Amino acid sequence: MNNTKRSVENLLFAAWAASIIAMFGSLYFSEIKQYEPCALCWYQRIIMYPFTIILGIAIIRKDYWISFYTMILSAIGAFISTYHYLIQKVSFFSDHTLACGRVPCTGQYINVFGFITIPFLALTAFIIIFICSYIIWTRSKEVAA
Repeated sequence: MNNTKRSVENLLFAAWAASIIAMFGSLYFSEIKQYEPCALCWYQRIIMYPFTIILGIAIIRKDYWISFYTMILSAIGAFISTYHYLIQKVSFFSDHTLACGRVPCTGQYINVFGFITIPFLALTAFIIIFICSYIIWTRSKEVAA
């Protein structure tokens, strides 16, 4: 029982750490490197940034039931990130996409190893948060009992 509670706390911290790293990473790209975010990047930010506060408060209050909501939001964020990544990397999607604003969503400010772009980094963070939230959600029933 005690090990389950500790693992749930560690997973909650891991999800929060992923959101903090993602938030500071996006701020680094926009504020320091001066990369202007496209519309889809903004949607991903709108979902990611509140995680830092929500998960931070959940850590302090030991509120494991928040994982249900973070799981849903991270799934939505992962969907947006996946779509954005497909627009960048798959010609079928980029050819059939409308302009999404002043900055094109097909632009790739970074392209490490030929596949790591900013939407890929956001997708990775959303997946980490989703997996942590899912495990917390399943184990929180044991902790509550």
